[in-house]
This record gives sequence, C-alpha cells and structure tokens, in this order.
Amino acid sequence: MKEYKYKINGNTYKVAVGDIDNNVAQVEVNGIPYKVELDATKKPVKVVSSPRPSAAPRTESGAKVISKPAASGTGGHQVKAPLPGTVLSVAVKVGDSVKAADTVAVLEAMKMENAIHAGRDGVVAAVNVNPGDAVLEGAPIITLE
Repeated sequence: MKEYKYKINGNTYKVAVGDIDNNVAQVEVNGIPYKVELDATKKPVKVVSSPRPSAAPRTESGAKVISKPAASGTGGHQVKAPLPGTVLSVAVKVGDSVKAADTVAVLEAMKMENAIHAGRDGVVAAVNVNPGDAVLEGAPIITLE
C-alpha cells in the first residue's frame, strides 16, 4: 500500500491506497477502510499503419541509381533539380514544345511533391532522367533547345 498525508482545511488525513481491481480501489483514510470505485474511461485505440517506403532503385550490380550533375558543354538550356530527391514522373518527351511555366517533371523530396517547370520556352532536346531515378541537387532533368 502506498501511503500519503493530505492536509485539507487544516485537517491532516493519512491515506493509504491499496490494490485496484476492476476499477475498485482499496483505500484507507485515517485507519478506516473504503472501497472507491473509479470511473472507467475507455479511450479508442488508433491503429496507425504506415506503408513501408520503397527502396531506392538499384542497378543489376546492387549499386544505387543516382543521377549526378554532369559538366555540360552543350549550348542548350538545362532544367536542373532544385534539391535532391526522387523523380516521380516526367511529363515531356524529346521533341515536345514547352512554355516557361509548363511542368516538365515531378520530384519527390522530403515527402513533398515538387513540380519542376521548364523555366523558359523551348523544344525538349533530351530527357536525362526516368521515373524512379534518385537525383542530386543540380542534376539536369531535361535539356531544352
């Protein structure tokens, strides 16, 4: 039994709390035993099932597939990854004509989907990534003529 001393309105009480069984506690106040019924409040249990994240893509040898920024000598405009992430989709193909505000790809970074815009008008000369590729910041996603 756990024993406590309480002072209420100047009076001292010695309280001993014993076992609690089926929401009934055995309590003794100044030597007098009491059975105290406790309110049973049941809280709903939330079961959270989060899907397991998919593994990063790998080559046949087991190495991770990561597109790295390449030094480019081409005269075309490159649309680059603004931050590291995974390419979810590519909305253009070689030969497509795009406007500056057009979304050319969607990049997932920090559990957020980021639309990557062309940045200028042009024609797609090359698509440098595929859906599922992991890219580093500054990696070229597409090249415009």
